[in-house]
Amino acid sequence: MSKSNPYLKKLYDERIAAELADEFGLKNCHQIPKLEKIVINSGIGADADKTLIQDVQKEISLIAGQRSVLTKAKKSISNFKLRKGMSVGAKVTLRAGNMYEFLLKLIAVALPKIRDFRGISNKMDGRGNYNIGISDHTIFPEISIDRERSLIGMDITFVTTACSDKQGRALLAKFGMPFRKKA
Repeated sequence: MSKSNPYLKKLYDERIAAELADEFGLKNCHQIPKLEKIVINSGIGADADKTLIQDVQKEISLIAGQRSVLTKAKKSISNFKLRKGMSVGAKVTLRAGNMYEFLLKLIAVALPKIRDFRGISNKMDGRGNYNIGISDHTIFPEISIDRERSLIGMDITFVTTACSDKQGRALLAKFGMPFRKKA
């Protein structure tokens, strides 16, 4: 990913921040909501073999543009054949330039590739943050469909500094997030 000033960051600095300040009547520049980080997480499960875990880690790293880390089980659960410290998934946290590059790729390339796509849900988490679940990782351009053995699902979390769902939704909508129209 490029180290220069990403398009969405430039758009935020030049236009979106001012629009949000006007829309919500914010006087202090520190009150204006901004995107803090994007977390991509994929859980594999306890019964996965080591090659699948490595494949998922590699795929998440390709999609994110930076190295992902394995997530480990925090405690043992015998019914699930899960032992403490076992690898159960992969995650990556994007900030700064990589975050904006990934957001642009998600909005402009990946989401429109979903079959029968009509927009994403308007539901926020109550604190101005947003979560989206993707069941097929092949919508991203870095992934070759030909060599894939299985589909990998992932959760993408957008963490904002917004103090309400309304501000968080407005921020993401101004970036171009395709929220579903209320019927």
